[in-house]
Amino acid sequence: MDFLRWLFEAQIPVGGSALVLREVLGNIFGLLSALGGMRRKVWAWPIGIIGNLLLLTVFLGNVFGAAAPATLWGQAARQIMFIAVAVYGWYRWKQGQESSTQGRAIVPGWASNRVRIALIAAMVAGTAALTPLFDSLGSYPPVWADAWTFMGSLLATYGMAKGWTEFWLIWVAVDIVGVPLLFSAGYYASAVMYLFYGFFTLTGFFVWWRAEKRERPSGDAGPVAAALSAGALK
Repeated sequence: MDFLRWLFEAQIPVGGSALVLREVLGNIFGLLSALGGMRRKVWAWPIGIIGNLLLLTVFLGNVFGAAAPATLWGQAARQIMFIAVAVYGWYRWKQGQESSTQGRAIVPGWASNRVRIALIAAMVAGTAALTPLFDSLGSYPPVWADAWTFMGSLLATYGMAKGWTEFWLIWVAVDIVGVPLLFSAGYYASAVMYLFYGFFTLTGFFVWWRAEKRERPSGDAGPVAAALSAGALK
């Protein structure tokens, strides 16, 4: 209990203000998860879940008695979404690793044009639908930006679980909107980390692109490895 009390109350002095320790730790775990995702390691998923749990307590503001700058319902809700999708991705990648003769968790692939159109439509429609909901809950303005980052995070995480190389580009779209929102809301540690993510995701995109061309069996245009095709979730 003493450790939990310390964890929830600890802050890191920076200049004339302070950063919430849980926010810093949550983003460190998030970065480790992103590194594992770029290398296609199964451990990326459980590491990410730990970061999500920490950040959930941060973005809920004073619900947990923390001196957080503002309550961001979209940011908080997406941590719950991350956990749910991470469980799916964890299972899918572990299944792929066990089925693959070369021990690969996933082989990157491109989504079909139909899927790309569906992703764009879901991004726009989801943002429009969630904006009034988050607004009614009192989310920090501009509320559409909170809804945008939620939808983009959902689609990007799902795309990572499916092995679509485009998921990295969705993260770029999330960062473009999410970084200014976090800075304006006073979540400086998360904003700086997301700014770094913007460059990191571009690197991840090219890493997966090269891996797709190097590892995908000739004539296989599907989004995941042939080893996954028989047993993966649909």
